[in-house]
Amino acid sequence: MKWGSMKAGKIRILLAEDMHMVRGALAALLSLELDFELVSEVERGDEIVPQAMQRRPDVAIVDIDLPGVDGLTAACELRSALPECRVLILTSLGRPGTLRRALDAQVSGFLLKDAPPRDLAEGVRRVHAGHRVIDPKLALAAWGASEDPLTARESEVLRLVAEGAEAAEIADRLHLSVGTVRNYVTAAVTKLNARNRLDAVRIARDAGWLI
Repeated sequence: MKWGSMKAGKIRILLAEDMHMVRGALAALLSLELDFELVSEVERGDEIVPQAMQRRPDVAIVDIDLPGVDGLTAACELRSALPECRVLILTSLGRPGTLRRALDAQVSGFLLKDAPPRDLAEGVRRVHAGHRVIDPKLALAAWGASEDPLTARESEVLRLVAEGAEAAEIADRLHLSVGTVRNYVTAAVTKLNARNRLDAVRIARDAGWLI
């Protein structure tokens, strides 16, 4: 029996991926499934919620690294705006810390981009049915991974450092004093046992604590 004949209607999908070739390939794969309907394609994180409110997808497949707003932030915003829409994160960032952040964001699924196409299709169906789908290898690695020692503000400051922003610019963007920004950077460097702020960025990224 075909899956499509087991359900009334199709699973409506929103696809968020900024790389045109990857998005095209994913759209082509999804179109092969008779029980799927791709209702929207976006390339920026800040386009997800407006499109979702207009198109009302059942499942949003979201790349974690998007311009505008990152995929996990967009997932949190989407959960608030359209809680009935399930979010399946699809990413090449196979790091335990990234999975922990995804679970904290209460996404329904987390799959790697190099997973077999059948895993993506089955993942969409499972999250639509209310299940949680996680790449098994990544789940096992995350089991023994260390917790993120950074506070939300320390992570935010470190992300701006990673973008090349200096203390004054960060202070202006976050409405903080320059001294406070420097304190956050120092705290992050200390917690991560880093040599300097750039080393702290590298350590946090390698652990999956920064996108």
